[in-house]
Amino acid sequence: MKFIAYFFFPLMLTVTGHAEPTKYEGYKLVWADEFDQDGRPNPKNWVFEEGFKRNRELQWYQQENATCKDGKLVIEGRKVNKPNPNYEKGSSHWKTSRKTINYTSSCLKTVGLQSWQYGRFEIRAKISTGAGLWPAIWTLGVDGQWPSNGEVDILEYYKGQILANTCWGTKKRFKPKWNAKKTPVASFNDPNWAEKFHVWRMDWDAKSIKLYIDGKLLNTTDLSKTINPTADGPKNPFHQPHYLLLNLAIGGDAAGSPKGTNFPVRYEIDYARVYQME
Repeated sequence: MKFIAYFFFPLMLTVTGHAEPTKYEGYKLVWADEFDQDGRPNPKNWVFEEGFKRNRELQWYQQENATCKDGKLVIEGRKVNKPNPNYEKGSSHWKTSRKTINYTSSCLKTVGLQSWQYGRFEIRAKISTGAGLWPAIWTLGVDGQWPSNGEVDILEYYKGQILANTCWGTKKRFKPKWNAKKTPVASFNDPNWAEKFHVWRMDWDAKSIKLYIDGKLLNTTDLSKTINPTADGPKNPFHQPHYLLLNLAIGGDAAGSPKGTNFPVRYEIDYARVYQME
């Protein structure tokens, strides 16, 4: 691998897959979760979503599917068959028309607990790449309606593609303007890619957002162009603090059917770290 444009200290991680240093010259570590304590994820860092949430996804989010073990956060996707407590007979809404919950998973977020404006965000993780799976690492701005609050997809994966995206508002409510980039996993020329840990990184300052995997630049967003045309959010949603989300979605509008995928599946996160300039 080739390191360019920043300086490295020799302390490196030694577990399987891509590794990054634990210190950077000119940066200070302002927040991290190393997931070193077995059991429930640290409630000072994370809150959990509950229920069916977005994109007509199949999973019911619940806290029980996330646990820390052996220095990793494990989000487990499970196939189940249990009643939907929000079912309404005759409903046409996707959240309430389903009689049963067929899949469960977890979505953790730092909203209301931790948020940051600018910095280097690093998350080291191993994702499951089966059909219908949609693991993600992303941020949302603390103020404004989506998408005018701003969204950064440091990682999305589905259908064999790694996505690195940003979006913000348009004149039409709830319709985003995207700067999106897809990179096929096959382009990494590694038949064992899905069995290894990889490092997803965002470098964010007042001028740009740059998204990387394993030191490779995937996408750049020029923040002089990310201007909301309405009052549904701040003028520039990437000039405000954002909070972090980690989740494993299943199915839905983008990921397709999970039929053929063997459950349970695991999405493992080694650490999440935020650095800011000193």
